[in-house]
Amino acid sequence: MSDQRQDADRSGPVFHGAVSGAQFAWGNETVTQNQQNNTAPAPGSEALAALAALVTDLLRQLPGAGLPDRDREDAEAAAQDVLAEAAGTGEPDQGRLRRALAALKGALAPVATGVVAGTAVGAQEWARTAIEGLTSAV
Repeated sequence: MSDQRQDADRSGPVFHGAVSGAQFAWGNETVTQNQQNNTAPAPGSEALAALAALVTDLLRQLPGAGLPDRDREDAEAAAQDVLAEAAGTGEPDQGRLRRALAALKGALAPVATGVVAGTAVGAQEWARTAIEGLTSAV
């Protein structure tokens, strides 16, 4: 909010930008304002936040899993789908989320079972743990 400019309309303040959720009083001698923000998390949002954190960590470690480039790219795309659903407003598309999680688990399965050796030490155990986390997250 900025003070009135000399050449501006003198009926109130001038705002340069969003003022969503703000309260202002103008031209009053005494003012009482109340505002209540109910910020209780939406049902299931904690689970989505935990899933997003798990997938973000998975994305960070994925390059060292030893997957072929094509499989790694598919896993990254599925992970981005999960993150998009978790970050979206409103109810996530459960079908899209389920398909993305299945694709992620499918991409990690060869590492977890030892079919893909993995370049990082402990890649097989990491992949097993990631699959378990993805399964229990939703």
